[in-house]
This record gives sequence, C-alpha cells and structure tokens, in this order.
Amino acid sequence: VQLQASGGGLVQAGGSLRLSCAASGGTFSSYAMGWFRQAPGKQREFVAAVSRSGGSIYVVHSVKGRFTISRDNANNTVYLQMNSLKPEDTAVYYCAARWEAVTDTINYEYDYWGQGTLVTVSS
Repeated sequence: VQLQASGGGLVQAGGSLRLSCAASGGTFSSYAMGWFRQAPGKQREFVAAVSRSGGSIYVVHSVKGRFTISRDNANNTVYLQMNSLKPEDTAVYYCAARWEAVTDTINYEYDYWGQGTLVTVSS
C-alpha cells in the first residue's frame, strides 16, 4: 500500500489543522492506520492509531483532548484533526499502515509509511 500525507502548514498557537493520508494499492479497510511525528532533533514518536473498522481509537496522552484520528474507508483516507495546537506540536507528521487480520485491533508498529507533512506552530 502507498500512502500520501497532506495538510501540513504554518499555524499560530491555538489554531487547527487537519492532516489527511490517502492510501492506494491495497484494500484500505484491511489496514490499521496510525500517525507519528518527528520533531527536529528528536526521535519519531507515536501520536494516534485507529483500527481497521474505525471502531477502536487511541491517542497519546500529550495530545488527548486536542487531536482526533478518524478514517473514511469508502475514500481510502485517514485523518488527524489537530486543535489547540502548541509550538511543541511542531514536527513532520507521518501516516503509517499495517495489514491487520483483526477488525478492532490497535497497532503500534507499522509496515508502510507515507512521506510526511510538516506542521509548524508559531507562538
């Protein structure tokens, strides 16, 4: 499966962005999806995940209440809605996919990666 992330940009603190990740080349509903980010000089970190069906969702504590992950299996797209953005959210955001046999499993390790989209939050 190929992944194409988009929607990044420059936003002021407190603002919002919605990232999209379009998938192709596979049966999208067979893949669990996730979002990661990598800030300058830091390791890549897990941000959020959604199961194949969309029935199970997980977001890390640092973004809970501000970020929401969702998916549209009819349009082969996963989203990351980011509200109340902070300067510390500045990073390259990556979407990822993993083929998953179980419908509502949340994954933390992935096999396929998109190219990343840069989010910059100014103070």
